[in-house]
Amino acid sequence: MAQITQAAIERVLREVRDPRTGACALDLGTLDAATVRDGMVHVAIATDRDRAEHIRPLVSEIEARLTHAIKGVKGASVILTSHRAPAAPVPPAAPQGGGGHRPLNLGAKPGGAQPAGPLPPNVGLVIAVASGKGGVGKSTTAVNLAVGLGLEGLRVGLLDADVHGPSLPRMMGMNSQPEVRDGRLQPLHGHGITAMSIGMLVEETKAMIWRGPMVMGAIGQLLSDVDWGELDVLVVDMPPGTGDAQLTLAQKTALAGAVIVSTPQDIALLDARRGVAMFEKMRVPVLGIVENMSYFCCPNCNHRTELFGHGGARAEAEKTGVPFLGEIPLLADIRASGDNGAPIVISAPDSAAGKAYRALAHTVGGALRRLLEKKRGK
Repeated sequence: MAQITQAAIERVLREVRDPRTGACALDLGTLDAATVRDGMVHVAIATDRDRAEHIRPLVSEIEARLTHAIKGVKGASVILTSHRAPAAPVPPAAPQGGGGHRPLNLGAKPGGAQPAGPLPPNVGLVIAVASGKGGVGKSTTAVNLAVGLGLEGLRVGLLDADVHGPSLPRMMGMNSQPEVRDGRLQPLHGHGITAMSIGMLVEETKAMIWRGPMVMGAIGQLLSDVDWGELDVLVVDMPPGTGDAQLTLAQKTALAGAVIVSTPQDIALLDARRGVAMFEKMRVPVLGIVENMSYFCCPNCNHRTELFGHGGARAEAEKTGVPFLGEIPLLADIRASGDNGAPIVISAPDSAAGKAYRALAHTVGGALRRLLEKKRGK
């Protein structure tokens, strides 16, 4: 059997064909990334939405062939990394009658009427990590994704936009206050990235009893009044829901994409669906959906239990036409690492969770590199 090389992986992708058309997997997409960790092969295939419908039924066969045709492979996972194009702008409604007020168009997508704001100085891309509801592990995912992107070689900043529940300082182990130089806040540095949160400016136990306009003003200042320096990407940990903060971010800066975090159960997926719809209305591409708390493995016997069901986020991603970015297990070590201020992607990189977050960062990082190359005209 062949050794684990990119050529061997491409050979397998050429062998797997659509039985209806005869097109091989590489005719339907391109090998975007391939990583090998402890005998596990993670393959990302870039494609568009139309071709994804033809290649998706082939994923199981590709995974099986990678496992059996290449020596040393213990298992394989394949994901598709295309994303649905942002919604087209909606033209303004024509005035009715003799110059009266325009009627409300409840079916219109408001993103068409909102021009994207400027990027923070020296920042290449801004992406949001969001969820339709709280309690799904969005902030933990945002922190580990940002640190993981740093491990992928990108220059990364992390902005905690969850003004009412700023958890970034505790999860990143950042206890000092930012300095102010020439009227601009200096973000703190740790775990290979820079970070800023309203929680760094107030006492940890202080309640942020702010109305919408104050929240929106704070987010605007954290974007524009922080000296982020030279960054490839700024990751924004959004507050849960679909409200003022999300609209403000979309208006204040040009979002390159959004990652939606959900747990597997139906009630969480309903809110994830609203999150996808919200970003589409704001003309922000959805980079994909992450299934957090996907399963629990007993630390004593390794028995796997799917506490909240399983596969719901993958099914929702297929239903809404956005990529499925992977599964994150439910482990006590993830909670402990956040409480101790050491993201698990750093503190336990070889754990199941550490590997899952690294795979997520690798996939998202590949998409971001392509966007950066396109932006820079390479």
